[in-house]
Amino acid sequence: MLRFLIRRLLTGVLVVWLISVIVFAIFFIAPHDVAQLLLGKFAAQNQQLVHTVTHQLGLDQPIYVQYGHFVGRLLHGDLGYSYYSHEPVTTLIGRAFPVTASLATGAAVIWLLCGVLIGVLSATRPRSVLDRGATLFALLGLSFPTFVLGLLLLYFLFYRLHVAGVSFFPGAGYVPLTDDPAQWAVHLILPWVTLAVATMAVYVRLTRGQLIETLGEDFIRTARAKGLRESRVTYRHGLRAALIPIVTQFGIDVATLLGGVIVTEQVFGLNGLGRMSVQAVTNSDEPVIIAVVLLAAVFVVVANIVVDLLYAVLDPRIRLS
Repeated sequence: MLRFLIRRLLTGVLVVWLISVIVFAIFFIAPHDVAQLLLGKFAAQNQQLVHTVTHQLGLDQPIYVQYGHFVGRLLHGDLGYSYYSHEPVTTLIGRAFPVTASLATGAAVIWLLCGVLIGVLSATRPRSVLDRGATLFALLGLSFPTFVLGLLLLYFLFYRLHVAGVSFFPGAGYVPLTDDPAQWAVHLILPWVTLAVATMAVYVRLTRGQLIETLGEDFIRTARAKGLRESRVTYRHGLRAALIPIVTQFGIDVATLLGGVIVTEQVFGLNGLGRMSVQAVTNSDEPVIIAVVLLAAVFVVVANIVVDLLYAVLDPRIRLS
């Protein structure tokens, strides 16, 4: 286990390093004037600022020296300075990250638990009313774009209830968890549901198909022949083995969650990483774009390592060596 973990960590570090090389090549080698690119619209307003940034970042030095400074700043937690926002990028990310983390964590818990539960109930009652209802739910969930579902929830659960004098669901905003846990959850209920529904539908179909296939395996028939209760056979043996592809899908969804978060944050006015990324692209705020790309790469690497470790926990036939 330890050797596997060390090997995966080293592989992850290699992947992040390659991403840093690619990002550096795109933003620091390809452009003709890197300082003007980093400054964006402010470059034309102050040429002295362009020369100052060029000297501060060592952009007037050889490429390999520039890359060494780039990596050195990253290792010290310096993600650069946003000249558009007039703040360090680490400050911007530190302010936006809790919002996205809260949104992603809550939505992931909802789609995983509800998706797997509905999928199990559907698989254990094939061709029943529940099974057909789960199929219909999956089709509807996959058919609704995230922004459409978000707008519908805002209209019916915020606007219509607000008109009727019920103000339970806030339409926008974010309350930090440390300030008021109850209001934190209330403000995120609609975004959580919006982000979770479409993904939950995938887990319903995936869990149903995998569990039906697993319940037909030889080891399941052996467990039943030993006289084990059907619930124990289903949940202790069948579901545990069927969770392998579900965990794989979960790792992919969590690692690539930023794409879905962008739309949800825009609809509900949440100032998280997704909305910050859109604004950075719109304003040509290159330091923020670089930081978000590197942060996303780290998320993908960590998610894959966690998924590989979960394989051995779920299936004793898998050995990490």
